[in-house]
Amino acid sequence: MPITALLVGSAFLLFAGGINGLILPVRGTLEGFSNVSLGLLGTGWALGYVAGCIMTSTLVGRVGHIRAFGSLAAIAAVSMLGSAILITPWAWVVLRGLCGFCFAGTAMIVESWLSEQTPAQSRGRVFGVYTMVNLGANTAGYMMLTLGDPSGFFFFALAAIFYCLALVPTALSNTSTPPPMVKVKLNLKALWRNSPVAVFAVFWVGVSNAAFGTLAAVYAQKVGLVLGAVALFTAIPILAGAVIQMPVGLLSDKMDRRKVLVGIASFALLADLAFILLAPEGRMMNLALAALLGGSIFAMYPVIVAHANDHAEPGSAIQISGGLLLTYGIGSIIGPTVAGWAMSEIGLRALFAVTSLSHVMVILYTLWRMTKRQAVAEDGKSSFQPLNAGRTSSLQTVEGSQPDPIEGTRESGATKGPAADP
Repeated sequence: MPITALLVGSAFLLFAGGINGLILPVRGTLEGFSNVSLGLLGTGWALGYVAGCIMTSTLVGRVGHIRAFGSLAAIAAVSMLGSAILITPWAWVVLRGLCGFCFAGTAMIVESWLSEQTPAQSRGRVFGVYTMVNLGANTAGYMMLTLGDPSGFFFFALAAIFYCLALVPTALSNTSTPPPMVKVKLNLKALWRNSPVAVFAVFWVGVSNAAFGTLAAVYAQKVGLVLGAVALFTAIPILAGAVIQMPVGLLSDKMDRRKVLVGIASFALLADLAFILLAPEGRMMNLALAALLGGSIFAMYPVIVAHANDHAEPGSAIQISGGLLLTYGIGSIIGPTVAGWAMSEIGLRALFAVTSLSHVMVILYTLWRMTKRQAVAEDGKSSFQPLNAGRTSSLQTVEGSQPDPIEGTRESGATKGPAADP
């Protein structure tokens, strides 16, 4: 199947995911859902996403790539339509978790196909294009909400349509079956021995990023921003994080990555404190602080992965990166729940108290570890790879971003089936 078709299918997925990720908190706020229940939407998504990352390879091994992909895309569409019919917080939490599971699975299948269609020497560049396509589609999904009324059925149906359209490229494919999918087990002891800073930091970054990603729209609505500004408030941080990754990556290649991590976390903390102390209500100040916060929090994850890989044994990069992604997912389960509760009990800007606590923990622990372990020499570092986490990253992204795939990292015992029905 041509790479273009895979990129189109992935763009449909992320476009639907953008609508999905914004319509629920916006509509939930209009329906009067509590901040706790809105935070639980992020927890449900993270639980489903982590489960999807772990279980999809087994599902594909049983029924094949095309059947698994079609089933997951259809269930994701059903979850969106179900959310439009069952407008209750607990139904939405369950359906959001189901959608997270499906989204992880469909993304992994598209990425495994993309990995097979791309020569090893150009795989890093192709996955960079893939990441940018996903980013653009996700942002477009967010911005769609400025074109209609979020209180109706339209956006739920639109997301469901694009989830279904995403299966068309794989359904029409007549090329060879993708290779067996990556299956990485979470081994916290091994991860901790490799790099305590990476494990500790990626957990707290998961807490922070998921809390902000889930509840940013809720904050923006309740602070008084109009719907167009709410969409920008959720989209600008992601765009800022994407733009800043390469300069941050180049800097981290030249100096101790832990110093870079502390610097980024300090900028994030500065934005957190500005939200709390300045209590901005105007559009421009909120958007400027959102850009500063997003550029910081969404640049931390790839630096953490690169730092962990600097200490990794040869041949273990995929296991290390995949384990960190799942650790990030654990933090993502906790962050939205705690932040939602804090916003209900303390006040709207308690969201940034949760994110600031996360960033303080990253700064203090990283500074302490810098006194215990010397920095890796520049010529001993792994190459920095731009990466996204959470909603736009999976174990297949981790594998595809590696410039030289490592033998023996695929799931053992999986076999290829016929091209028409793998």
